[in-house]
Parts: sequence; structure tokens; C-alpha cells
Amino acid sequence: MADRPIDSLNGKTPLEYANTPKMDELAAKGEIGMVHTIPDGMKPGSDTANLSVLGYNPREFYSGRSPLEALSIGVPMKETDIALRCNIVTLSEEEEHYEERTIIDHSSSEISTEECAVLLEAVKKELETECFRFYVGTSYRHCLIWEGGEVVDLVQPHDVLGQKIGDKLPENEALRYMMKRSYDILVNHPINIERKKKGLNPANSCWFWGAGTKPALYPFTERAHVKGAMISAVDLLKGIAVGTSMKVITVDGANGGLDTNYEGKARAAIDVLTKDGYDFVYVHLEGPDEMGHQGSVTKKVAAIERLDARIIAPIAEGLAAAGEDFRMVILPDHPTPIEIRTHSAENVPYLLYDSTAERSESWHYNEREAAKTGNYISEGHKLIEYLLQM
Repeated sequence: MADRPIDSLNGKTPLEYANTPKMDELAAKGEIGMVHTIPDGMKPGSDTANLSVLGYNPREFYSGRSPLEALSIGVPMKETDIALRCNIVTLSEEEEHYEERTIIDHSSSEISTEECAVLLEAVKKELETECFRFYVGTSYRHCLIWEGGEVVDLVQPHDVLGQKIGDKLPENEALRYMMKRSYDILVNHPINIERKKKGLNPANSCWFWGAGTKPALYPFTERAHVKGAMISAVDLLKGIAVGTSMKVITVDGANGGLDTNYEGKARAAIDVLTKDGYDFVYVHLEGPDEMGHQGSVTKKVAAIERLDARIIAPIAEGLAAAGEDFRMVILPDHPTPIEIRTHSAENVPYLLYDSTAERSESWHYNEREAAKTGNYISEGHKLIEYLLQM
């Protein structure tokens, strides 16, 4: 959700420009400031950032993104296994050689899980071996397990949108071969022929990245001393929840996109807190991040406004109506600036609201005003202590 000032928004960020009456109301009654979620020297990603926000220092607990996603889809990992993210991406098709192609879309127009599962099965049928095993995840996000492999340095596809891929491909010959071969398997697949007829980006190549080893996280209850639940459509977040023994709540129609089931997520959050005996719920929305990757200013503003009206407002109002005292923190895990269409490591604004506190400030919730307060948390993994008053 966090971003940089944009000329087309009169020098405002999408968060500053968006109509967010509920977050502004909570900011006026609460506290805003800036928090540093990405430890210096670490790559800015949803993996490191969300671990940080949940109270796990990434320097201590991060072992790679893909192993966390593998946990969420029930992939059995041995200590000697390496997990890799397998995106199904869109590459340009005009060039003669694979290396000359350009990566157009890291999410293949946010392809459905159902379609992508069929495509991955075609890849699996030809390329799977005892050494390399493919597993279906969600939408364009899937998993490759490399038995007895090594943690190799791989390029994130959303970091090279619009660029030729030749010098971005893996140095490992087996991984490079599978990516090239996957294009041959998928480029004329019936699903992709139909997608192009509909004006959708074809899902025409595997892209491997995010290699890592089996994670070793300890239960959230030991870290925070409360029972926690996770609501997210994204396998990474579900994997963090599995690894930390949090309850994973699946919401029908939640898809990680702009048109996710906002109301279902809000209702699930209220229910788990007021009916199921849980103390803490982590509600994750992927829409603002995806719209940042797409480079769409209007859609990112829309995603933020939907978050405000259809997640923040109903949860805050639902808890108040249930007679619950509560504390709520709202923040992006990391910025995804429109101008670069990928993640960055700048500080992000947080909003901390306590329903029992009597405060009245003039702040609005956005990056500019949060920075002006002077409130700053330098270590993101300590934010949870602030929220829970540990």
C-alpha cells in the first residue's frame, strides 16, 4: 500500500490521495508513525516483511520464501530439500530465442488456480523427476521441490518486468533447461490460445525464484502469548501461519486480487475474535501490492479505498458493536511503488488504534503525515510488542 509521490496524483501517494474516511478517523483517535520492517541489507519482500510484522526477526528466522509457501500447501519437505517458487509468467512471443524474450506479466493476468493447475500438470507430465517435483499452489504461485539441491541466487520476476530475460535466467543448467522447456510446453496450450482470444495474458513459462531450506519457526503463542489466526489468500502468509501454529482461516472467494471477497474476510475476522476464542487475527490483503506490480495508479487507489471501506470499517465497527475492547494496527508490510513496479525497503506508515483510549488529533493516515509525527519504530519485529503492550 505504501508508495512514493506521483505526479498524476498532484504529488500525493496513492494512500494520501485515496478516500479513506475510516482509517483517517482511527488515525485522529489513535497514533500514526513510521516503522522499518525490512532489516538493512535484506531483500524487500513479503516474506521478510510479514515475518517482521508478526514479531519474528527475519535475520534470525528467514530461510527463504518458497519453504514458507510449501508449508501452506502441505508439501512434505526433508532437511535436504530446497523449495523454489514456480511462477507461471507471461513472456513475449515474437522473438526467436527464449533468452531474447521479455517478461511482460509476473502473474499472467492473475490467472485462476483452476486454469493454472491444468498448465502446471502439462509441465509436470514432461519435466517432473525424482529430483524435481512440482506442486500446485494458488493462482500463478506454485512450488518446485529440488531434492538434494542447493540454495542458488535467483531473480524475482516482478523485479525485471519489461526487461529481456537472457541475463536473468538461472546459472544452474537443470533449472534453466526446465524454464526454457516449459515455454515450449505452454506457448500453444489450448488454455493459452483461449486466453489470448479473450485479451488475457498467456501463462506461457515457468519462472523459478525464492529458493530456501525447510523453515524452523516457533509457535506464535510463545512469541506473543496470545492465540492467533491468519486470514489471507496468499500461500506465503498461510505458510507463515502453519509454521507458527496459527489458525489458518480460508475464506471462499478470497483470491489475492483487487476483486477479492472483502466482506468474507471482514466477517471471518470478527467471528474468530468474538465467537471462536482467539485473541489476535492477522488480516492480509494482497490487492494494493498486485496493483503496484501492475503499475496501475487508479487500481492501486481503488484497492486502498476498498480496504478502508470493506475491511477496516466493518471490522472496527463489528468489534465495537459486539461490545469488545480492542487494539488494531494497520500498515503495509513493505512499499510497492508504482514507478518501479516492485518492492522497496523504505519505512512504512503504521496506524495504532486503541478503542479504550480517549484521544483527538488532526492526523490523517498516510506516509507524509506519519513521518511528520516523529514516531518511529526502527525494528519492525518489535511492533507486535507495541500492539499487544508486551
